[in-house]
Amino acid sequence: MLTSVHGLEREETAQLLRTFISDGRYQEGDRLPPERQLIDLLNVGRGSLRRALDALEREGAIWRHVGKGTFVGAGGLPVEDELFAVARQMTPLKLMRARLSIEPALAREAAINASGEAVAKISAAIERARAAASWAEYERQDDAFHRAIAEASDNLLLVTLYDKLNQVQREVAWSTVSRTTARPGPEHSSFAEHDAIAEAIRGYAPEDAFQAMRRHLQSVSARLFEDR
Repeated sequence: MLTSVHGLEREETAQLLRTFISDGRYQEGDRLPPERQLIDLLNVGRGSLRRALDALEREGAIWRHVGKGTFVGAGGLPVEDELFAVARQMTPLKLMRARLSIEPALAREAAINASGEAVAKISAAIERARAAASWAEYERQDDAFHRAIAEASDNLLLVTLYDKLNQVQREVAWSTVSRTTARPGPEHSSFAEHDAIAEAIRGYAPEDAFQAMRRHLQSVSARLFEDR
């Protein structure tokens, strides 16, 4: 019975809210008053208002952004905000699973389509990573290596997909990784793994590139999660 009462209240409040938006001549993209003002304007309770807002959001009549407010229309969040919202719900482990699903396929495409210039760019990133004087510089060059592989796919959509994946990765709340040295040592496992990926791409061996990238990401995942 309680559920049906809440449902009735929600629909009544949702209709009040629809009328408020219509009568107020709110256009798509306009921001609605904050909740505390809507409660007074509509003469409803906070719980009832929030259930009505949830209903209108599901309909696509409004969209909400934490810290910015409630907006009219189905346009949704700007792309950057959408990615931030995804990142807030993404665990490091799920992020790595996403990388394992996407990046080996990118390496395979790179091995099919890479130009000489693209291969040279991958090799340059590897050398810069090896010469990095700090872990921060190594991480920058590691990013450059992985993006160079995406670019080598010669597919703008795949490059864009990689960039969005990388943007989410930057926002995910990773635990601090303990470093015992100032920079990666020559025995750092990623160096040999990067070499194997680059060799497969350079040799136009798609399945070898796929498997080499997969082994590399599995190795990274093991260092991040299995050693804890």
